[in-house]
Amino acid sequence: MLVEADFTSSERGNRKNRRRNKKSNTGMMQTVVQQLFETCQEVFSGPGTGTVPSPEEVFRLKSVLDTVTASDVGLTPNMRYFRHNDYQKPPITYLHLYECDNFSIGIFCFPPSGVIPLHNHPGMTVFSKLLFGSMLVKSYDWADTPQGKQVGPTLAMVKSDKVITAPCDTTVLYPNDGGNMHCFTAHTPCAVLDVLGPPYSDEEGRHCTYYNDFSLSSFPGEAMIQGNNNGYAWLEERAKPEDFMVVGAPYRGPRIVEN
Repeated sequence: MLVEADFTSSERGNRKNRRRNKKSNTGMMQTVVQQLFETCQEVFSGPGTGTVPSPEEVFRLKSVLDTVTASDVGLTPNMRYFRHNDYQKPPITYLHLYECDNFSIGIFCFPPSGVIPLHNHPGMTVFSKLLFGSMLVKSYDWADTPQGKQVGPTLAMVKSDKVITAPCDTTVLYPNDGGNMHCFTAHTPCAVLDVLGPPYSDEEGRHCTYYNDFSLSSFPGEAMIQGNNNGYAWLEERAKPEDFMVVGAPYRGPRIVEN
């Protein structure tokens, strides 16, 4: 099911965007979205799909994302896919900007109480920029790197469990660090700009897996952690939640021009 987007921009927003754009090598005005795309092309051009960018390249891409605003991509909180309506768990809207074998760019639009359940990013480096709103981010990394498919609960460390509010810095997660498994719960209308390198691919073994999380005491007899038990939890694979729904809508912000 596709949801028709409702993009409207004021002349004031257009003037602001023009001031923030920069000239490309050809002398044409370059949008921030185009700058992001070209930076992604360079950062994710390493040998082999799934190569983790160097710290310098991570900083470079993060610095570009830190400058992106909602107006740069044609979004305002009053658009219809940021409204709650009557859903107990409202659907999330995804705006697709670009995808290739090495990376993808897209925006998740959350109404209040919208949830993306706990899931992983196998072999991926992911940059997330909250463009507006306030949301709870809970994330985990494995206590020990699992070998093969997990059977039963697996110990994980809590990486983050806090509310973030825009404006804020871009977050970065890695294949084995940075909160590779995370859950987003919107407190207000929210927009999250995501760059995934590389994108999910069942054929290449990057399948999205969902999890339930449990406190350490939920499984009597399992080894307890010395010290702060609140910093750990058990994660167990589950099917994709039946009430989780993502719908697509056309992206109508500034266009990406492939070189």
